Amino acid sequence: MTTLIPALKKGRALVDEINASYEKLKGFRLWWLGQSGYLLQWKRKQVLIDPYLSDSLTKKYANTEKPHIRMSELTLRPELLENISIVTSSHNHTDHLDAETLIPVLKNNPNIKFIVPEANRQFVSQRVHCAPDFPIGMNEGVSRTIEGFTFTGIPAKHNELERDENGNCKYLGYVIQFGPYTVYHSGDTLWFDNMVELLGAYQIDVAILPINGNEPSRKVAGNLTIEEAVRLGKAINASYVIPCHYDMFTFNTADVSDFKVKAQQSHQQFKVLLGGEYFSLNKE
Repeated sequence: MTTLIPALKKGRALVDEINASYEKLKGFRLWWLGQSGYLLQWKRKQVLIDPYLSDSLTKKYANTEKPHIRMSELTLRPELLENISIVTSSHNHTDHLDAETLIPVLKNNPNIKFIVPEANRQFVSQRVHCAPDFPIGMNEGVSRTIEGFTFTGIPAKHNELERDENGNCKYLGYVIQFGPYTVYHSGDTLWFDNMVELLGAYQIDVAILPINGNEPSRKVAGNLTIEEAVRLGKAINASYVIPCHYDMFTFNTADVSDFKVKAQQSHQQFKVLLGGEYFSLNKE
């Protein structure tokens, strides 16, 4: 039996920590929930970013040529999440659009707003059993302000800069601006030509970037390598880089200790989080 990488906090203890800081009015907190999933908390508002809080992929791919063997403990069950103002999906892959996660989150947070790429609206509504007009559609360069957070769509290349028949991006990252802060969550992406130019327009405090690389033998779409994630952070002058998309499935991961070495060598500030651990920043 595989020993799972332990979470720093999980379950009710993690929820209690999140709830205990809910009333804080200075700074923001960012919890890593696993894979590319985060909970962003600021001024009594909470944004759930690309959550994957189930074993749906492990079950789906059991006894196939591409088993999704879990490496890390589940940080919490989605049923425990309350007071969520906004939830996002960057694209339609299950570790970023998981019905077993999103259906209970939507049910338990009746006033929640759901941000998705406009190109994926119909697919999303079918997967999570919501009305087609419920999601808030995003596209490259589109900005929407919700509950004090301004989201701007940034293209993502996974493995192509793919668009629908109307020119809407199927894969997106989001720049999230709130108060004096800017967070960039890239979604799943490779490096593309004008990426630095697009992101250089923002003063990014935290860039959340995948590090698992692009290995065709895995038979799944790829991401930035460790070296590319560090180089991108430097190129866009991100104050901090937080790596993600590793230590979830054995066949599609990277050694985060290599990221630490590369970031230190490049003098890029970073924070490597354990499951259920948070990063905080206060400029107020």
